[in-house]
Amino acid sequence: MRPYLLAESNWKQVREQEVELVILPWGATEAHNFHLPYATDIIESDHLAAEAARLAYEQGAKVMVLPTIPFGVNTGQTEILLDINLNPSTLMAIVGDVLDTLDRQGVRKFMIFNSHGGNDFKPVLRELGLQYPDMFLAFTNWFTALDKSLYFSHDGDHADEMETSLLLHLRPDLVLPLDEAGPGAENKIKIKGFQEGWAWTERKWDLATEDTGIGDPRQATVEKGERYFGAVTRKMADLFIEIAQADLNNLYENQKACSTY
Repeated sequence: MRPYLLAESNWKQVREQEVELVILPWGATEAHNFHLPYATDIIESDHLAAEAARLAYEQGAKVMVLPTIPFGVNTGQTEILLDINLNPSTLMAIVGDVLDTLDRQGVRKFMIFNSHGGNDFKPVLRELGLQYPDMFLAFTNWFTALDKSLYFSHDGDHADEMETSLLLHLRPDLVLPLDEAGPGAENKIKIKGFQEGWAWTERKWDLATEDTGIGDPRQATVEKGERYFGAVTRKMADLFIEIAQADLNNLYENQKACSTY
């Protein structure tokens, strides 16, 4: 049993355990090119959050990782068979119910460990922060924590070289031979403002890509995945430790002690 994972814990242990920070991993169930499993984001969340929590726990941080949420916002993927969608309002409801439980039980620090680019937690935590003013609410997109160009040859954002390397490291039994993978080419939208990034519209996945991937995965390796996994989890562990040990009455530079939290 790993005492920092709730799924492996028991009531005999938990009732005596002090928890400073609760971490909720969040994935998605969706196609990842031809060669990766639908559970890619879930597998990443499970393994990355668990390893980061282990590193943090062994350095004295009182953290607890909840079971991973397996579905995410896939409103742009309605034409891709069995890509399972949660609407943004459903995201809000799930997080709200979790926070209601934690707030009632006196847990004041909560972080979402997000593995899916379609999940936008900023508006969720902004609104729920008004309902739970005594709690510290945060999220992290672990895939933005490092400069990927230091680890991988090709950029991308879905079933790319990075994700393929991670899965080759974590679950090679679920990865097809890379000569069966599609190239992950993206069909860009024609409107200039969206191409330049200062305007936004939802990407229609069945039109934006031929194989459901964006980013060439074919130079992925186990070694790249192992190196990246180690670097990401160390950085996430440092974040967990800082939040767990933070004084919520004194979070900002030059802040006088107060009773806001």
